[in-house]
Amino acid sequence: MNGSLHHREHGRDATAGPAASPTAGHRPATALPRLLAELRGPGAAPRPLDARALAALAANPGCRRRALLDGAGVDKSALARALGSPAGFGRSEFAFVRGNVFEARVQADGGAELIRLLRERFGADGPVPEPGEVNVPDLSAPGPEGRTARTRLALAEAFAGGGWTLLFHPMVRLDVAGSPAALEPDAVAVHPDGSCTVVEVKSFPVVDGSADAAKVGAAARQAAVYVLALRGLAEEIDRQPASGGDTLPAQAQAQAQGQVQAPARAADAVTRERPAGSAGAPGAGEAPEAGPHGAGRVRSTILLVCPKDFSNLPTAEPVDVRKQLAVTRRQLDRLTRIEDIAAALPEGTTFDLRLADDDRTPTRPPEELAAAVDAVPAAYAPECLAACELAFHCRARSREAGAVEALGRGVRGELGGLTTVESVLEAAFGEHGDPADPAVSALRRAAALRAEALATAGDAAGRDGLPAAHRKGEPGCR
Repeated sequence: MNGSLHHREHGRDATAGPAASPTAGHRPATALPRLLAELRGPGAAPRPLDARALAALAANPGCRRRALLDGAGVDKSALARALGSPAGFGRSEFAFVRGNVFEARVQADGGAELIRLLRERFGADGPVPEPGEVNVPDLSAPGPEGRTARTRLALAEAFAGGGWTLLFHPMVRLDVAGSPAALEPDAVAVHPDGSCTVVEVKSFPVVDGSADAAKVGAAARQAAVYVLALRGLAEEIDRQPASGGDTLPAQAQAQAQGQVQAPARAADAVTRERPAGSAGAPGAGEAPEAGPHGAGRVRSTILLVCPKDFSNLPTAEPVDVRKQLAVTRRQLDRLTRIEDIAAALPEGTTFDLRLADDDRTPTRPPEELAAAVDAVPAAYAPECLAACELAFHCRARSREAGAVEALGRGVRGELGGLTTVESVLEAAFGEHGDPADPAVSALRRAAALRAEALATAGDAAGRDGLPAAHRKGEPGCR
């Protein structure tokens, strides 16, 4: 990616509130890795920021709480349990095992079935590759840095190779609000023309040619994050093809170089032996055909691979993620930098659970932990319940404050400057608000219609001997 993913307007974040003043009560500027380690607590290993979490973060870019906790690698599930508000969602062990078994089937025989699906759905690129002709490089390397370096070298070799290459579980990096995130797609297929396709393998079934729309949408948002990261890597490879892992650990770079030299020498030998003018190579005096370059190498249509009907046989469908890609890019651009969020926290703020000797039981008082969490502004919406581990805690705080965000983003947008349920009710009954405000006018009209309907229902109920409806000011009205 070119530059960091944040947006500035007149020297500060466009979506942020007033800039924090550098008073003595706030955290001084610190190097980012040390700052994030302080927030996690001593000895706490960082949780990786995967594409699923990144897609959820991009769906709610105004939530500084999630941006900071995800950027710092805090275990939000453990944090929610310690706060007494455990997450209400998760992945079952059965689904996890079934997904691994299905993915192993897709990768079997050097990815032969995956190549068949790619050729079937995207059109045949040249003759059917013979067994062993599909390059499946080994991407293992020590640590995320080593795997990232190995992926870069293997992808550069695949771009220049001219044949089919399958990268299973490559690792790519994406800068998110100034913090690097390591992402691991299920697979990336490089076509003979030098373009590549992100492959997303899911265990939910495709029954009679259709699948759960919500699950397909979630997969598309997740894959869009991979496409965004791969486009940055493709641009880097085409811009600096020889500068693979200069900034990465020497051991990882050496291992990655050693693993890629053998296929590179084999490709060079094939190129030397190929006669001039043969298929797949320009002859003497011919100009090479123009192919995809830079970010254009990464296709905006991904391949979603799922079980067919109720079997374990793979089927696939192309999914256009251009819309999800544009939304993800725009939302990530809006994220406030993690350093700016952390700099506004009170000195000494940490999310350390102070685990006991069993490394599982938190010993920190929940009230102290809740104060640390509440020091970071949140942007709760009902959609968070399906995407964030801290959603129940944030919902409770939003309800305590009477915030209209708890009713949904659509309602919040319609109410304009009315930010609390109490102010909405006061505006509806003429106790507060400017009558010229369209939101206030609509609320009062709705309240008048409601009162008229309740009065009619009350008269009917009185005739039938039933209790009358509540009037304004009584609990039933609020």
